[in-house]
Amino acid sequence: MSGKVYNINEIMQVLPHRYPFLLIDKVEIEEKGVSGVGYKNVTVNEPFFQGHFPSNPIMPGVLQIEAMAQTAGFVLAANGDELKQKGVLFMGVDHVKFRRPVLPGDRLEIHAKKVKEHRNVFVCETKAYVDGNLACEAILTAMVS
Repeated sequence: MSGKVYNINEIMQVLPHRYPFLLIDKVEIEEKGVSGVGYKNVTVNEPFFQGHFPSNPIMPGVLQIEAMAQTAGFVLAANGDELKQKGVLFMGVDHVKFRRPVLPGDRLEIHAKKVKEHRNVFVCETKAYVDGNLACEAILTAMVS
């Protein structure tokens, strides 16, 4: 890691999400308001594993996308020196591809980079890796207020 690293308490100052829906544990900002990396430690104790699937636990793809959206939202919102809660609304998802299952014990490394901006609407390219292997990728659109 090379940029400013934010812990879970600092993330909760910016994002409104809470357990069990806060899906990132740490974020490193590479370039303020432009790019960063979020981390999610996936454990067998996650509530979604009770039903997805009990005999073959796999992190649901929609929750992988949510973790990617939270990472992108934090990167976009934490572009100043002061941390404060921002309104980040997820507007769309495009070009989603799932490359490998995410399992208990995995650590998601989520890369988010702003690629377009128009007023308060942003487009981010996101990619999630496990052990250096691409697990999921998507283009996300969000509004920050």
